[in-house]
Amino acid sequence: MRSRYRSLLATAVAAIAGAAAGISFEPLHWWPLLPLSVAVLTGLCRGRRLRTGFWLGAVFGTAFMLVLLPWLTVIGPYAWVPLAVAEGVFYGLAGLGTAAVAGRVRAWPLPAAAAWVLVEALRGVVPFGGFPWGRLSFAAEDTPLAPAFAVLGAPGVTFLVALVGTTLAWAVPRARVSPLRAVAGVVAAGLLACAGVLLPTGLGTTTGRAVTVAAVQGNVPGEGLEAFAERRAVLDNHVAATLELARRVRDGAAPRPDLVVWPENSSDIDPYADPTARDDIGAAASAVGVPLLMGAVVGDRVQQGWFNRAIVWSPAGRPGRHYDKTHPVPFGEYIPLRSLFASRVPALDQIPSDMVRGTRPGVLRVGPATAGVLMCFEVAYDGLVRDLVDGGADVVVVPTNNATYTGTGQVEQQFAMSRLRAIETGRYVVVASTNGISGIVAPDGHVVERAPSRTRAVLEQRVRLVTGRTPAVVMGPWPELALAAWAILAAGAGWLGYRRRAAPPPATGSPTHG
Repeated sequence: MRSRYRSLLATAVAAIAGAAAGISFEPLHWWPLLPLSVAVLTGLCRGRRLRTGFWLGAVFGTAFMLVLLPWLTVIGPYAWVPLAVAEGVFYGLAGLGTAAVAGRVRAWPLPAAAAWVLVEALRGVVPFGGFPWGRLSFAAEDTPLAPAFAVLGAPGVTFLVALVGTTLAWAVPRARVSPLRAVAGVVAAGLLACAGVLLPTGLGTTTGRAVTVAAVQGNVPGEGLEAFAERRAVLDNHVAATLELARRVRDGAAPRPDLVVWPENSSDIDPYADPTARDDIGAAASAVGVPLLMGAVVGDRVQQGWFNRAIVWSPAGRPGRHYDKTHPVPFGEYIPLRSLFASRVPALDQIPSDMVRGTRPGVLRVGPATAGVLMCFEVAYDGLVRDLVDGGADVVVVPTNNATYTGTGQVEQQFAMSRLRAIETGRYVVVASTNGISGIVAPDGHVVERAPSRTRAVLEQRVRLVTGRTPAVVMGPWPELALAAWAILAAGAGWLGYRRRAAPPPATGSPTHG
């Protein structure tokens, strides 16, 4: 009976720790709770059986996701709860790996921290292309760990966050026996995690000419699933804001920008097929007299599939090069296993056909700039970010449509990722949203300018084009692969050592003589 109560208590504590991890992110961003929550889960898993570690990790992860993702209730509880449970199962692997190594291999806080990198690597690819939301590193904005993004990238910063937590879990039991050693271990882990603040900004990059960027936030007439019920009004708002900018330029009240950026879905009407939409967008580009990068839904949404496309319009008002989003959002832009889910979830009727996936990185020449385009959720995926820099992008542009999630934590969480990507790439990041958050972020992650939500606004800023690659981009996926492999090997070694110690000794007796 006592062991059952202990098990229930451990489960409850794991759930509380997971909830604490969730509020470490935006919009509350109580970030010191994040390494503490890792420490609590590590302490719970230490000395446990592997299956118990898996259970505690899964409980932690489910509570974490439930607190992090309530914005999915805009779609429905059938989106929020099942996704939280499915993603929470991945964290069972973190608990299992911790149980396998904690106290069973040398320097175990290191491979225990690497287990979190392994979990995030798996979450980033499966199922349906992965869902990296909630990586430990994505809570690092405005913390001493943020500068490390330029050197270690998102996986490396996750490792540092987790290492502080696992070291705390190692130190607490040792504090009675060897307090100096325990304190020294925690201090060393903390100094390692914060070492990035000593690095120079712009490491590995070169700053070039300055250009003026105008990011247009046209606003939308509705909220939630009805945000784009008036598709024409959304386009008209962005056209009107750009024409107003052109008037201010003519009157000398504003400098002429070098390029203009509209959000994703700024036209939910296909400008190739609808002559009125094409003429209005072309007129806006012509009026301001510079290239216009804008997002449009292209194709037949009802029958044949469609593209989520970023199109460059010339100053003469004609469409040119484009980028088709390469990483569609499952259940948002296409329906996996459509025959199974579509008939059971009424909200999926809004997606009668699937988005067609693009095939090349979003590197587009827009006037004097080579823009690297990440459409909305694509900012969460490391490989897409590196592809832009490797393809020659000297500024990163994030056209996004968060209108469905207005007033929820989703918009702040995604904007935090954009800030961290600025540090990782060493480039300015221009975020243009339909109704917020729009902003311009410097290469060190600080916000140069930000538009109020739910309003029409135009942000104009001088930004410098940047070439070269940060160490994080140069190393690419190798730190993540190495840490994930280390976690697997260490867990295997810990499990084998446990099996050997648990095996009964061989039977002894008098030898038999023939």
